[in-house]
Amino acid sequence: MPVDAFAVLAEPTRRRILDQLRRSESSVGELADALSISQPTMSKHLKVLREAGFISCRTAAQHRIYRIEARPFEAFDEWLEPYRRLWIHHLDALERHLDNQES
Repeated sequence: MPVDAFAVLAEPTRRRILDQLRRSESSVGELADALSISQPTMSKHLKVLREAGFISCRTAAQHRIYRIEARPFEAFDEWLEPYRRLWIHHLDALERHLDNQES
């Protein structure tokens, strides 16, 4: 069953984890400390993010180091593009209207 990326990112803790990983790769313990979350809870969130493809991990000695993967975010960006064009069109029309009001 495909993962609903929007459902994965709807959870605020997962977005906080991604914000932290955006700054630097981190271990479970480092993430748990930085976000004041228990390690078991952090591990559960990391599993969801990993299964959805938003993060990956590598092993360094006895630690798993997590990092962000770009591809799922690129897919979001592609999905958002038509909406971006729509808003640009509307904002350009508003700008033209306001410019005509000044004349």
